[in-house]
Amino acid sequence: MNPSRWFFAVFLTVGASELCCAGPLHAQCKVDWYFGIPCLKVYEALVSQIQKWRTMAGCTLGGQKCLYKLQSASVHFIAAKHITPFKRSVDDINFRLAMSVSETWYAMKDHGTNYCNLYNLIEGSGLTEARGYREVTSDFLCTQRSSANCTVY
Repeated sequence: MNPSRWFFAVFLTVGASELCCAGPLHAQCKVDWYFGIPCLKVYEALVSQIQKWRTMAGCTLGGQKCLYKLQSASVHFIAAKHITPFKRSVDDINFRLAMSVSETWYAMKDHGTNYCNLYNLIEGSGLTEARGYREVTSDFLCTQRSSANCTVY
C-alpha cells in the first residue's frame, strides 16, 4: 500500500473513532433543567447568583464560583460569561428559560467545566432544591459531565 494512502487510512480510522465516541468536537454543555416554579423565579435566582459571583471573592479557597459577568438578561434569556480564575479561559453562558460553550475554539475536553459553569449557578441559587427540579443531559451533550467535579471547576 502506498505510504500516503496508509497514513490517510490510519488518520481516517483514528479520526472516526474520536468522532464516534468523544461527543462534541468543541467543549460545551447543553442541559435541560425542569422546575416546578414560575420562570420569573428561576430568572431572578440566576441573575442574582451571577451578580453575587462577579468578583474573585468566591474563589479564594479554590474552586471557580467567581468571575461571572452578566451580559444581558430578559425573562426568557440570560447571557453571561465566566472567566476561569487561573487559566483565564472565557466561557459563554446562555440560559434559555442552558448552554455553555468554550470561547477557546480548540478546547475539546474541559473536565466538565462548562457543565459546572451552569450547575454551580443552579446550585448556588438554591434551584436544585426547587419543587420539581430535574436535570436531563449526557456526556455527549455535555463534555465530560460524568467526571465533572464542580467543587474544583
